[in-house]
Amino acid sequence: MSDSLSYVYAVTRGADPAQLDGLVGIDGGPVRLVASGDLQAVTSDVDRADFETRALEEHLEDLVWLEATVRAHHHVVDTVGHVHVVAPLALATVYFDDDRVREVLEAGRPAFERVLDRLAGRGEWGVKAFAAPARRAQREERPRSGAEYLRARRRALREGNDTQEAAIHAAERFHEAAEALASDSRRHRLQDASLSGASDPMVLNGAYLVAEADAAAFRELVESWAGRDDVRLELTGPWVPYSFVRWGESA
Repeated sequence: MSDSLSYVYAVTRGADPAQLDGLVGIDGGPVRLVASGDLQAVTSDVDRADFETRALEEHLEDLVWLEATVRAHHHVVDTVGHVHVVAPLALATVYFDDDRVREVLEAGRPAFERVLDRLAGRGEWGVKAFAAPARRAQREERPRSGAEYLRARRRALREGNDTQEAAIHAAERFHEAAEALASDSRRHRLQDASLSGASDPMVLNGAYLVAEADAAAFRELVESWAGRDDVRLELTGPWVPYSFVRWGESA
């Protein structure tokens, strides 16, 4: 039994193997293409001992290992994705050897072809929407009693709730406008402040699959929402469309 496994980062087609010269993946392994007809799996060797089930479960609890693996995985997908249409696979997708990878490509050919056709000429844009900071009244005097403090506290909570409610409605209107420009969209789970890095509540965490021809219009849409007093938007992208590859739905 070999000491290595074939790790697959993504599926593509029409790539020139020479374009991968010097590209390394997880643990510094050189990246190669494994082909079945016109389909190609972007692959490298990884240590079997790290990716067998029990070892992998332990590694996924190791944040240092996990971060390094995620970064290496994304680096390979992003590098190839800058030149070719790629359909990323999930982290830690491994097979016994390249022959098994070819079998998977052939067996899943219709699904792989559909996904690559849908992603061609499109990129993923991310938009996060946050409630704008609550408008504060003029600086008030220090409460003179416990009752005054409680009234001020209730008023602040009420204003905060009103602010977040207004942001939610605004984010819904933006999402509808963004969907009209996008080929597809996903709504990811809202992040708390420890992940988002923002002190204001997140009210939308959207991903949008946008054709290259519509990218300028999409950016202009986001920019047109700048300076509002109910919601603040953050735009990222374009990215390789991780959010729009769901093999379980098509394979």
